[in-house]
Amino acid sequence: MTISVFAQLQPIKSGVFHWNDFEAKTNGDRQSRAILQGVSTHLDYLSMHATTQAVGAAPSTAHANADIEELVIVKEGVMEVMIEGNGTILGPNGVLSLMPQQMHSLKNVGDTPLTYYVIRYRSKKPMKIQRSVDSGGTLMINMDSTIYKPTSVGGVRSYFDRPTAMCERLEMHVTTLDKKVASHEPHEHVETEIILMISGETAQMIDGKEYTAKAGDFYFMESQSNHGIKNTSDQPTTYFAFKWK
Repeated sequence: MTISVFAQLQPIKSGVFHWNDFEAKTNGDRQSRAILQGVSTHLDYLSMHATTQAVGAAPSTAHANADIEELVIVKEGVMEVMIEGNGTILGPNGVLSLMPQQMHSLKNVGDTPLTYYVIRYRSKKPMKIQRSVDSGGTLMINMDSTIYKPTSVGGVRSYFDRPTAMCERLEMHVTTLDKKVASHEPHEHVETEIILMISGETAQMIDGKEYTAKAGDFYFMESQSNHGIKNTSDQPTTYFAFKWK
């Protein structure tokens, strides 16, 4: 995709995106779902799609992104991530934070279909590869390697909070909310944020409008949007929250 095409993209509006609204297109041993594409306050390109690889599917074609950073989240199944010839296994809720210019491929190595989200983005500011290297470069994190810390309303697992090649700050964690409680009072921040539902049911107020989401859905909150989330069910709910600037 060229810079001229990026320039034609429209701002992504705050709101909710529902998994069941994403049309699945089958091509051989995999399905793809286009979810969003546009620009945001800090990014001149932001896209999100989901891919499902069948059992025994060929790995994705190895490639490197010249000036695009990626965040990959495993929804279901077991993935082998190959980075420059070295393999790492990620299970459900595993995360790959991939810096630009690294050769990589993704493969289903489990005995069930593999489904994962891919978020691709490029900053409006100049890319800083060395900043990414200094903060750890490409990261691969499984949920069971994180530490669950109880809170007054549930618990949280921190994945990372660091600068990257494209972001002055990229922070990611998983929150669990007890039944019928809010995470916090409605608030605002300079970072753009996505909340991706893992399980349960929630309601989110965004700039005075209420949206609802369940597993597979996600909320998008632009920079300085007023927002607050609560668990609306009688069971705990769990979700990814990640934000950037």
